[in-house]
Amino acid sequence: MQKELEEMGLTSVEAKIYLTLVIKGPSLAGVIAKETGIHRRTAYDILYRLRTKGLVSNIIIENKRNFEAVNPERLLEILKEKEETIKAILPEIKGLYKSTKTKNEVLFFRGKQALKTIFDDQIKESREILFMGKLMESNEIINLYFSRFNSRRAEKKIKIKMLLDINSKNKNFVKDVPLSEVKYLNNKNNINMSVYIYGNNISIVVWKDEPIFTIIREKDVADGFRNYFDILWLIAAK
Repeated sequence: MQKELEEMGLTSVEAKIYLTLVIKGPSLAGVIAKETGIHRRTAYDILYRLRTKGLVSNIIIENKRNFEAVNPERLLEILKEKEETIKAILPEIKGLYKSTKTKNEVLFFRGKQALKTIFDDQIKESREILFMGKLMESNEIINLYFSRFNSRRAEKKIKIKMLLDINSKNKNFVKDVPLSEVKYLNNKNNINMSVYIYGNNISIVVWKDEPIFTIIREKDVADGFRNYFDILWLIAAK
């Protein structure tokens, strides 16, 4: 029981003295000190500390000050009081957490089923998306994700700029992408990779049987990719 009392916030000596009073009933400070092996002066300090917390009261018996444990139900009241205190300050703490938390991170994923993470992340950001690289169209799962992604993107009016290989120019699926502006590059390298730039984030996908993709959350990196995209956009053809 002492361990559980410590977990709810009592020190080891507080818990020890409180349990001793629960078992023995009203007792003199000297008796408590002897029973627990705690120095008399320290025992007095702890008893008064427990009284402040509402766990111990004192009564006069034969002109002597005795201490006794209050009803253990008080332990539940203390927990409720702590919960109410935390609830009261939680909004302010959350505000501080949001303002100071560094959001730089790198997330790594593998597999077709995990692709939804990339598309959901872009929708959640709700910023213009810059896309360059390989736009896959053949896989059934990928097509399903793209379809849902484009529908949700259109609902939230999120625009997308796409830099594609010139070989994609006559493909019908490119024409069906809503809120898009497309340009083409004469890319001789058939690299199965896609890059999405949105807000302070970059998603990089390597298209394989089991796609590998990474989400990088770092403003400087995102700005670097965005600048590179802008340069390519200027030299690309419509």
